[in-house]
Amino acid sequence: MEIKNTNHLFKNDLKPSELFAIWITDRIGTIGFFLIIFIWTVLWLGWNMIAPKDVRFDPYPAFVLWLFISNMIQIFLMPLLMVGQNLQAKRAEIRAENDFNVNIKAEKEVALLIKELSELKKMVSQLSSK
Repeated sequence: MEIKNTNHLFKNDLKPSELFAIWITDRIGTIGFFLIIFIWTVLWLGWNMIAPKDVRFDPYPAFVLWLFISNMIQIFLMPLLMVGQNLQAKRAEIRAENDFNVNIKAEKEVALLIKELSELKKMVSQLSSK
């Protein structure tokens, strides 16, 4: 039974599109991404509610352009997130299988050590009783 570096195994099997999906998934789940979306929304809505009417480009209360762009972001990110999460789950399964194999190997080695230790105890007790 061979111990493997699951990170290399996993990354070597990925296509560039899958690496991109994982990269997106890793970035979207951050507070930085949330802040970018939040600040963009506040600025967009604030500008289109408070700025002079002649410079507003997405009029209150509909915000049609903002809704369209927001929906497009969601439509494109949702499948990418799902692909990235599926790939991350695959990586976790590979890691779990490797951990299981390492644990089995360690258990066999510990059993062998216990057996050898028991034999050594018998030998020591036989020598000390003589």
